[in-house]
Amino acid sequence: MLISYSDFEKIEIHVGKVIKVEEFPKAKKPAYKLWIDFGDLGIKKSSAQIIKNYKQEELINRLILAVTNFSPRQIADFISEVLVLGVVLDDGEVVLIQPDRDVAVGKRIL
Repeated sequence: MLISYSDFEKIEIHVGKVIKVEEFPKAKKPAYKLWIDFGDLGIKKSSAQIIKNYKQEELINRLILAVTNFSPRQIADFISEVLVLGVVLDDGEVVLIQPDRDVAVGKRIL
C-alpha cells in the first residue's frame, strides 16, 4: 500500500534519551519499562520487548527514535505513551534504531 508524503508527515518521530529502565514482569512477552526524555516534549514511557538484545544498564543514556503521536496504550498495569522504533530480526527479536551522531533530544525525524 502506497501512502503520500502528507500521510508520512502525520507521523511524529523524535529523538529521545532513555533515562530509566525497569523490568516488566507483568507483560505477556518479556519487556522493559522505559522512561525516555524527549526534551520539550517531556518524559514519556514505553514498553519495549528488547530484553534479549539489551541489558538494562546498556539502555541508560542511549539515544533512540520513537513515534510520539500515537494514542497511549495500556500494557498490563503500565501505560505506554510512545512506540520505540527498531529493526525486527528473523527470529523476532528487535534491534533499536538510533542516530549515528549525538543529537539533541526532542529533534524530529523526517
